[in-house]
Amino acid sequence: MNQLKEILCANAENYWGEVDTTFQDVARLFSRLQDARSTQGGAALCVYFKGRKVLEICTGQKSTDEKWQSDTLSICYSTGKGVLATLAHILVSEGLINYDVPISHYWPEFAKNGKHHITLRHILSHQSGLYDIRNNIDQAVEMANWPHMLQVMERMTPRFGLGEDMAYQPLTFGWLVGGVLEKATQRSLSELMQQYLVQPLALDGAYFGVPHDQLERVARLLPKVSRLNHADKQKSSQPSKPRKVSPLDKLIELSGQNPQDFQDAMIPKGMKHFSFFSDEGMQAVIPAANGAFTAASLAKMYAMLANHGVWNGQTLIKPEVFSLLSTIQSKKRDRIMPLPMHWRLGYHRVLSLGKSSNGFGHIGFNGSGAWCDPARDLSFAYTHNFPTGSLTGDYRLWALTQEVLRCADQLLIGKKGWF
Repeated sequence: MNQLKEILCANAENYWGEVDTTFQDVARLFSRLQDARSTQGGAALCVYFKGRKVLEICTGQKSTDEKWQSDTLSICYSTGKGVLATLAHILVSEGLINYDVPISHYWPEFAKNGKHHITLRHILSHQSGLYDIRNNIDQAVEMANWPHMLQVMERMTPRFGLGEDMAYQPLTFGWLVGGVLEKATQRSLSELMQQYLVQPLALDGAYFGVPHDQLERVARLLPKVSRLNHADKQKSSQPSKPRKVSPLDKLIELSGQNPQDFQDAMIPKGMKHFSFFSDEGMQAVIPAANGAFTAASLAKMYAMLANHGVWNGQTLIKPEVFSLLSTIQSKKRDRIMPLPMHWRLGYHRVLSLGKSSNGFGHIGFNGSGAWCDPARDLSFAYTHNFPTGSLTGDYRLWALTQEVLRCADQLLIGKKGWF
């Protein structure tokens, strides 16, 4: 209730940047959603419609003494999976790799432990069974070592057979996809990113492993303001009680999902000794979790996808490849995610507050997200540095998506509508 009151009473003009009048309602909602917490962090939003940037705004703090700017990079967690998948589709279009050739053809060491027949399609659609990170490394800090993690992928054993099930690969996705792209081309992931994605789209801010000279552009988590009084401090110093089973845990078990699958996929051992926001964490290549992007770069990449793989007259993704990448592979709920994601090849469905879309994209654990809607020729990207966490994004992401879709429909069909 307090959050609703904060939104209703918020400043609707607490942002800076450029807004087309037809998307002004999106900007005002963005401001209302961020206003009450704008001293605790910052955020950016960018939208393309019919190949034209119609909104690029930001608000709040990049750091304790710097405002968020249009070139501010944000650690976007799983939002980066959509970027890595897009790179893979471009390389498929270039004939450098094939969705259905076994990965072991490009990467012979990968065939160990029953992985002979796993393909790029299986990985992109989360059907490989290779989602367990917790039981395959001893400490989270190992994730910062790219060659080592490729060897870990080689040794892994699938948790189920091909075609038997689906399980979101929260962390392993990046080494699996990035690894096979490197092996197939004999080039580094950073080189592939630059040649096939960053340069053709003229992106200013898209990294898997932030270069040292770009670290100052990255928004960090702001220090928390302590509000503990004396009694709270005494209470917090006492030994903590074992965590109670939450209603969500019970609901997951009743629904047939196994909480152990979630833990094995999402929580490496020793995370308290590793941070994605440390210099080491940001410079490491962990494509499923630590991609650093500006909202503008994400929105522009998805604007290319909204235009069926074409940008400024250049075809990055061939029509036949675009048709494959955007086809839903399954509508059932997988072992990890709490709701059906309608997995495509590296993307999932657009999540809103009711407005329907046949588009696709990817959200991150911190509530960042980016997507495209080819039917509307529309793309969206939202980034921030607030300390939030949710598998399906927080309500701000869903609400902003909803309003962007509504404003586009006002232009396309003459009415916003809610559904």
